Amino acid sequence: MKYVVLVGDGMADETIQELGGKTPLEYAKTPHIDNIASLGVVGEIKTVPEGFPPGSDVANLTLMGYDPTSYYTGRAPLEAASMGLELNAEDVAYRCNLVTLEVLGQNIYMRDFTAGHISSEEAKSLIEGLNENIADDEIRFYPGVSYRHLMVWKSGGVDVVLTPPHDILEQSIADYMPRGADSEKIIRWMTSAQIFLKNHPINQKRMEEGKNPANSIWLWGQGKKPTFPTFKELYNLTGGVVSAVDLVKGIGILAGLKAPHVEGATGYLDTNYAGKVAAALDILEEDDFAFIHIEAPDEAGHSGILKDKIQAIEDFDRNVVGPMFEALQELRPFRLLILPDHPTPLSIRTHTNGAVPFLAYDSEGTFKNRPENPLPFTEEGASKSPLKFEQGHQLMKAWLNGNLEPGEHS
Repeated sequence: MKYVVLVGDGMADETIQELGGKTPLEYAKTPHIDNIASLGVVGEIKTVPEGFPPGSDVANLTLMGYDPTSYYTGRAPLEAASMGLELNAEDVAYRCNLVTLEVLGQNIYMRDFTAGHISSEEAKSLIEGLNENIADDEIRFYPGVSYRHLMVWKSGGVDVVLTPPHDILEQSIADYMPRGADSEKIIRWMTSAQIFLKNHPINQKRMEEGKNPANSIWLWGQGKKPTFPTFKELYNLTGGVVSAVDLVKGIGILAGLKAPHVEGATGYLDTNYAGKVAAALDILEEDDFAFIHIEAPDEAGHSGILKDKIQAIEDFDRNVVGPMFEALQELRPFRLLILPDHPTPLSIRTHTNGAVPFLAYDSEGTFKNRPENPLPFTEEGASKSPLKFEQGHQLMKAWLNGNLEPGEHS
């Protein structure tokens, strides 16, 4: 049996008047998903436990069948695993975004948490410059993909109160500056980075070309190295994770899964969809589990651009769901699971901890509770389903076992 999970990050949303009271997932043209929904089972899953931040880190741990209440230590250490950084027990990793800040009057605003989706090549030069100019015996910066990077603080603090930059887009940063223990050091490093980045030739060129400059870093998502059992230990399966995002790849690596590099995988609308599908199929030649993560719907949700979110959902259906479902016909028997990790409503441009729909399909038709009249794979369809996983990490085992009932599974 082959098992494939397809994640459209942040696809879930709220109803939008401009779409006639539909959500983007309801409005988007998704013929492949619609077909699978007519043959499968739709349910609802809570991916973020109460009291946890509604981030992709917590949510994707849940989707992979790991209980965040037991295994979550922070976002950045998961990304560190993807980047090959071996953290010591006392090290604290911080997510380091390259961002665009803008001064308007007496206030400084978070204009762009992606610095115009800066290229990885440009970003690497800036991060290397930070190491040469502001790093010291306590900290070091590590380049990642596009605007997503890391800072590691030796024997650092984890109790600083920090805010994800995508949560404060186009807001004044005054109320969201680091607070608590050791916050003065964080602010000092961020300020030093601003001074260095302001007149850097890369940023000067970006501004000349009408692009947003990476004129500051923003630190958040801190944590120490987590330890959890491998996917094989939990589910007796080997496989891999395909994603452009270090966070998701890091979870996979810590779970003992493969995490291949896909050329042209950007995490945005221009990502290499075909390359991701091909990478997953390569994994399935040797192993039985593949987890494909598509970031574009979430990025579109953060941008607040409706047409981009609709396009991201339609691209997911056309370029990932359709080709994968077709390819899996040659690998029968198989099970397929399609779902978002969390909602990213366009109205607020950030994540929420609301429940999301999931769609499960079995090529052998063995799911016991498939309804006579299948529900659509939408937020409303899921809300009407009797199949609800309040403890979201239980879905993985239930799906793998072919018994889609919430609760403990042997």
